[in-house]
Amino acid sequence: MEPPPVEFSSLSKFRAARADAFDKGPAAMVVVEDRVEIASTLAHLHGLGFAHVFVFAPDDITIPDAPPDARGAQHVIRGRSRMPGTAQLAVNTLIEKRPGEWVHYCYNGEYLFFPFCEDRSIGEVTTWVMEERRASVLTYVIDLYATDLTTHPNAVSRDTAMLDASGYYAEGRPDPDNHNYPRERQLNFYGGLRWRFEEHVPRAKRRIDRVGLFQAQPGLTLRDDHTLSDEEMNTYACPWHHSLTAAICSFRVAKALRTNPGSRDEIADFRWHKSTPFQWSSLQLMELGLMEPGQWF
Repeated sequence: MEPPPVEFSSLSKFRAARADAFDKGPAAMVVVEDRVEIASTLAHLHGLGFAHVFVFAPDDITIPDAPPDARGAQHVIRGRSRMPGTAQLAVNTLIEKRPGEWVHYCYNGEYLFFPFCEDRSIGEVTTWVMEERRASVLTYVIDLYATDLTTHPNAVSRDTAMLDASGYYAEGRPDPDNHNYPRERQLNFYGGLRWRFEEHVPRAKRRIDRVGLFQAQPGLTLRDDHTLSDEEMNTYACPWHHSLTAAICSFRVAKALRTNPGSRDEIADFRWHKSTPFQWSSLQLMELGLMEPGQWF
């Protein structure tokens, strides 16, 4: 029998909930910014096997019920999710509530993919990562966009979604505490719409890397640049071999570029010669080099 859903009227009410109010297991948090693709985002997470899906959303947005075949409980936390810093605060609150458990966070219109996720659950991948003595999985945010912006003016279309097949690169991540020498096994990754339309994207928002799946620990916090306070958890691999990575396929940047007044009239089409239809497949993402299974997964 699945645990019953719970709705919290505020983030403070969620923070005050008893520590044993939720069963163990991987949890996801969806930060809802608007009404776009909420149901599909939630259905995708339930299909991956998360024990709990927490939805952080404003009062004026109706959250659909979990699908009938949902594998875990769905809970709603009300709050002003678009206010600066509140998404980070919500994730950090979830970290406090779930010590020792794995956490994934995303926004509506974003979809987590990990190697072979069509056949393996989130519990299987996190168990395997722990056996590799790692507590985090680096995720790359891969921009999705509609083929026809006339038909889909907000650039969101799951049926005709496209992504960039190339144009991704990485740079060393400077360590300000060590004369800006590059941090060990940390890189800043770029590409997608943030790279091709960088004149419309603030410099601080151009990276596509995010520590989007990690094991919550006491004292751990998410920073506003999508990195964690534990530097080892920001690495792309362990010291001894390649590690599993994942992807978060996201309409968020395309939607923003078509919504913001400074860019919406400048962009008539997101397609270029390296665009390719998204097959909603982990195999396609691995073949494009946008995530990898590590050594033995």
